[in-house]
Amino acid sequence: MSAPGNRDWWRGAVIYQVYPRSFQDSNGDGVGDLKGITARLDHIASLGVDAIWVSPFFKSPMADMGYDVSDYREVDPMFGTLADFDAMVDRAHQLGLKIIVDQVISHTSDQHDWFKESRASPANPKADWYVWAPPKADGTAPNNWLSIFGGPAWEWDGTRMQYYLHSFLASQPDLNFHSAEVRDALIETMRFWLDRGVDGFRLDACNHYFHDARLRDNPPMRRAIAHDIPETNPYGFQEHLYDKTQPENLPFLRRIRALLDEYPDTLAVGEVGDGDRSPATVGLYTSGSDALHFCYTFDLFGPEFSGDHFRRTIEKFDAAGKDGWVCWTLSNHDVMRHVTRFARPGDDLDRIARLSLALLVALRGTICIYQGEELALPEADLAFADLRDPYGIRFWPSFKGRDGCRTPMPWSSAGDQAGFTDGKPWLPIPAGHRSRAVDLQERDPRSVLAFYREALAFRRASTPLQWGDLEFHDAPDELLAFTRRCDGETLLCLYNFSHEPHDWRLPAGYAQAIVDPMSAPGITVNSKKARLPGLSWAFLR
Repeated sequence: MSAPGNRDWWRGAVIYQVYPRSFQDSNGDGVGDLKGITARLDHIASLGVDAIWVSPFFKSPMADMGYDVSDYREVDPMFGTLADFDAMVDRAHQLGLKIIVDQVISHTSDQHDWFKESRASPANPKADWYVWAPPKADGTAPNNWLSIFGGPAWEWDGTRMQYYLHSFLASQPDLNFHSAEVRDALIETMRFWLDRGVDGFRLDACNHYFHDARLRDNPPMRRAIAHDIPETNPYGFQEHLYDKTQPENLPFLRRIRALLDEYPDTLAVGEVGDGDRSPATVGLYTSGSDALHFCYTFDLFGPEFSGDHFRRTIEKFDAAGKDGWVCWTLSNHDVMRHVTRFARPGDDLDRIARLSLALLVALRGTICIYQGEELALPEADLAFADLRDPYGIRFWPSFKGRDGCRTPMPWSSAGDQAGFTDGKPWLPIPAGHRSRAVDLQERDPRSVLAFYREALAFRRASTPLQWGDLEFHDAPDELLAFTRRCDGETLLCLYNFSHEPHDWRLPAGYAQAIVDPMSAPGITVNSKKARLPGLSWAFLR
């Protein structure tokens, strides 16, 4: 494979996710904001990433921390103003960083003017902008669809005297994408942000846009529960054949791509949560040159930490979309931080963090890292009284929700609030996080932060790692071995996910292999084999 031109800058790129309310507070109210992000852009740029994904900052009642939008063209006062947004984009571009904004268009807040008009009567101009349906004869919901946040996906509205669909909270009604007017309005909201200089969109829940127009019941689940749904949630009991991932979705995604093609070098990355069907869905949504540029999935968000798991997952996506493109990530704002998920009791979290990143930088695809990963932050253990996430509050104590991965960034080891705010933070900052603060790691050349910079620079300097083909080699389940190859350059990538040392027989041509300095300490290679200590990796040339 040959390296592409500048038109495909996103292939092999590294994206850094910022969760605005937890990144940096600039005004002392305890909530991060856009000015705070701008003040910390130098830190992000120093990591060597290409783009920033900014989670929602739009006007919202914040029932779901901004993923319930009440105005797509306004910044919520909590986060600042449109002028603050423009200043952030300008500074990011000065630093060579692209800005990708989160577009949450599968649903709105029930406080959006569109929904207020739609619920007024069945005969107003926006009557069909949301998914409305009459009750069954006995007054129950139109079908058996369930909400991801628990309970039925239907809410009775006493004003309109019908049920409306909500795949998430009852205060997040689903838009009706079968309406051409809805599709037109959403395209124009995207154009608004493109005209302000954004470089692309992360499309939240992009396979949820269309629903089955006949409202058929979902059948019972017959396969394993997906990683993005806790086992205590009855949502995982259904096969979601009719409430998402409908065939009408692809033409709309192509329309988004056509819009982006009007703005050079912009992109769309779709979030796809589709259980066992995710590889096929990603393949469909990213194949060819007229759909999404790439997709972001939940398939590495489980607790599995083995060579066999990673190989099987990657091979499924390769088989489903030969010409598609995947965004690989190990953590985000919705799941337990991966050093906690992957670690056994007593493990060195720094070593888990390094091994995880050494794998991520070598994968074929675009990669995304979540704020705080570069510090090896573990999941925060919060008391019920401190929770803000409605998902966690709903399923406590069997599922503690998403607040444990959303606590504020620790910038400074000094002070009660670790440099995040002068006020009371919206979520508490664990004492253990302050010992991993940015200022401490900046002074330590052996820190995880230093390793992140080295590893991302290694990927950026490597043509095979950014764009090369990937070929697996046979290895025991606890090991992973693959080759990345591009433009005549080859890199052999080896990983030992067990706690014990393992030998691996080298393939032909590696008798004089050179161990790259980005490898873990203690790697030894002779003419026949490589020896990998526990929880280690090696890059051989």
